[in-house]
Amino acid sequence: MRTEKERNLLLKALDAFKRKIVVISSDFRVLASAGLESLIGGESPSGKYCYEVFYNRPEPCDNCPARKVMDSGKASLRDLSSDTLNKEKKSCLYAYPITDDDEQNAMTVFNFELPALDGLEEELRQSNRFLHNLLQSACDGVIAADMTGQIIIFNDAAAEVTGHSVEAALDHLNIRAIYEDEMAREVMRNLRSDACGGKGKLKRYHIKAIGKSGEKIPISLYASIIYDERGQEAGSIGFFHDLRERIHIQRKLEKTQLQLVQSEKMASLGKLSAGVAHQLNNPLGGITLYTKLMLEDYDLEDNAKEDLHRILKDAQRCRDTVKELLEFARQTRQFMTPLNINKAIDRTLFLIENQTLFHNIAVDKKMAPFIPLVMADSQQLGHVFMNLIINAAQAMDGSGTITITTRETATKDRVLVEIADTGPGISAETLAHIFEPFFTTKEEGEGTGLGLSVVYGIIENHGGTITAKSIPDRGSTFCIELPITHETEKGAQHAEYA
Repeated sequence: MRTEKERNLLLKALDAFKRKIVVISSDFRVLASAGLESLIGGESPSGKYCYEVFYNRPEPCDNCPARKVMDSGKASLRDLSSDTLNKEKKSCLYAYPITDDDEQNAMTVFNFELPALDGLEEELRQSNRFLHNLLQSACDGVIAADMTGQIIIFNDAAAEVTGHSVEAALDHLNIRAIYEDEMAREVMRNLRSDACGGKGKLKRYHIKAIGKSGEKIPISLYASIIYDERGQEAGSIGFFHDLRERIHIQRKLEKTQLQLVQSEKMASLGKLSAGVAHQLNNPLGGITLYTKLMLEDYDLEDNAKEDLHRILKDAQRCRDTVKELLEFARQTRQFMTPLNINKAIDRTLFLIENQTLFHNIAVDKKMAPFIPLVMADSQQLGHVFMNLIINAAQAMDGSGTITITTRETATKDRVLVEIADTGPGISAETLAHIFEPFFTTKEEGEGTGLGLSVVYGIIENHGGTITAKSIPDRGSTFCIELPITHETEKGAQHAEYA
């Protein structure tokens, strides 16, 4: 039991506390109070109903914490943001049960004016805003979900990658709809193991996400399990990076690397070919000369003449091969002038369109009428176009359509030429080697394997590029790009290169 002095000190402490404290009975009558002088003007509220004194109401408040105490026998807290005693500051009304000496049931009601709470709430709001802005500013997609798969965080980068809006994702989208097939379960299995970065973590995991349109998007995923205060799994969060651009750049780099390797091979083989060609020219000249002399100076039997003519024919084939080797080695002279690509193609078609091979072949010309000029050797480009067009006709066995397209590229600095056929196409394995010297798919004796190598070297020497693409059973397309020149056909003096 407290002494009288202790009781007096406690009463003085309540008065000095400067908070509104009220003790009420089970019928809501005020039994005792402290700190209410400013509210009721010094008049004692004892014996009056608390709802009349404080709120001028005819009956108890609907959300009265004292009523909750009566029902549960436990303390109760109510937010008074709208009907506080002091409208200037947010208050909290707290009630708990007490029993006096006469065993009369009563409740103590505190009205706390908590200015410190306002500061804490503002700090919390600022922290939440900072966290929200942090997630939205992230370059990578951020998605968090609870254990049912319901998405609870979905930032703008995730929306941009997947095509789902932030609102739709947070409203009804399940995390399982983001990952391909059963990948969501696989991700959780890996998160719960130690195999991919430690238990509860997943590092640099490559999978495919499903966009709103159904597109499968390659992503690099970093994920973690979210645990609650008891160490139980509460959800998961993932940070993912869209790999489409990286894969596109990687493929371009691989393609460029192959072109560089091809160029190096061409340069080395060119030097070798030049030496071989010069060494072969002299003996071939002697074979041809003495064979003709024998045919002219001697009266030979028909069988002997046929043999000599066969020697001449084979020697000529060898000379043609030497000529192609020299062209491949770029030992021929170039006369570069501003050239209209359309005119060069038309000249080539004029020379070959009446040949037997082209009797059942349709040539569809889709050439831009006003094509920029390129700086080129007309004879060598004619050789390129003739080689590609004849190859296309042979691939179709003399029956089909060749489509020739010319236009300016999107970058406005190059002219594009496409020669497409409707033949059987080229296999991926063959396509990787078609520009290599001496590589051919023709029967022995029907080709040297140098035609496309020479074409490649000519285009490269003109500062251009040539590529090939093919779809099995639907044909092949050769694409040539040449840089545009701003010189004119009439005003330019041709430049000569050795």
